[in-house]
Amino acid sequence: MGDKPETLITDGVRLDGRKPKDMRALKIVAGFLENADGSCYLECGSTKVVAAVYGPRQVHPRHATLFDRALVRCKYDMAAFSTDGNRKRPGPDRRSREISKVSSEALSSVVFTEAYPRTAIDVFIEIIQADASTRVNGLTAASVALADAGIPMRDMLVALSFGKIYGTQDGKPAEVVAVDMDKPEDNWGLADVALAYMPNLERFVLCQMDGRLTHDEFRDGLEMIKKPAQELYKLQKEALRKKYKG
Repeated sequence: MGDKPETLITDGVRLDGRKPKDMRALKIVAGFLENADGSCYLECGSTKVVAAVYGPRQVHPRHATLFDRALVRCKYDMAAFSTDGNRKRPGPDRRSREISKVSSEALSSVVFTEAYPRTAIDVFIEIIQADASTRVNGLTAASVALADAGIPMRDMLVALSFGKIYGTQDGKPAEVVAVDMDKPEDNWGLADVALAYMPNLERFVLCQMDGRLTHDEFRDGLEMIKKPAQELYKLQKEALRKKYKG
């Protein structure tokens, strides 16, 4: 985890040079994998994610079949080489299972599952390099992969993080709300929030929080992510256009 820094933000400048409202550099590539029905590669700063979609296809095991809609299953995992320091053990752990569950629920809410009864739509999210905000970046990539697979959705899913970090302002101790938490901020910050959002419908489908925020701090965070959410939404659509325009 490394040594705890004395400050995460100094007079409005974070450790990596960003301001509180700034996202890290983003890159999205649709159709990254040849052998999947739909796929996406996403970079957000040093976090790197691959998402793949298979289906609609026959449900295995058969007893899991839903007769009136498709079963959307998401498996989130971090590669053993994705983190520095202590090597992650291969395979799912408690955290991966929890994120897989909430991701499945979030993606199920945007897919028109009733269009494909008695089938499964399987989504795989693999974190190949982790620098915080992995669950939200995974959901953003998964949404592009679903669109690439031709799965009809109510809207694209845009997922972001914000949180509260400690530092100084005008030489005095301060607590600051900031978007897109990186690893030091995730490890040492005072709070972090993961959100998934349908921009056109203005509907949240995921909200998870660690730490404590006041009502005003939470409201400020929601206001701060509006512009980054629209920028991310635009990048998702551009990635899909680029693939299909050749």
